[in-house]
Amino acid sequence: MEIRPLRHDELAAGLALIADYQRFYGVAQPDEARNAAFFARFVAPSDAGELLGAFAGGALIGYACLYWTFSSVSATDVVLLNDLYVLPEQRGDRVGEALIAATVAVARDRGAARVRWWTAIDNRRAQRLYERTGAERSAWFEYEIDATG
Repeated sequence: MEIRPLRHDELAAGLALIADYQRFYGVAQPDEARNAAFFARFVAPSDAGELLGAFAGGALIGYACLYWTFSSVSATDVVLLNDLYVLPEQRGDRVGEALIAATVAVARDRGAARVRWWTAIDNRRAQRLYERTGAERSAWFEYEIDATG
């Protein structure tokens, strides 16, 4: 398995996995054009973040979408692991762990103090993976307001 940033010519393969991830979280019909425009900003080099791909036999089998952000509480840079997705047939093969380890390496290379991420409360399979990596669960609640209307 190889973990590395996606190249522009690999974005289409990445978008297929991104659409699968969106369907997993309840998006009935992912918007292909919006996804292409949005996620192109994370193909390296990027000031916004990075798309890491997990490859086996030359095929993309998982990805992590990282956002460059910061913490005003600690006054440090943070890497937000916003998305982590592995093809269902590859789950259990340590692809997710490899993507998280690569994310931590990216954070270290950038001088970031932390890697942070969220998952759905009922996504116990993902939580078991995260707990195996040594990550600590936080006690923060997430809030959101629709700003489109």
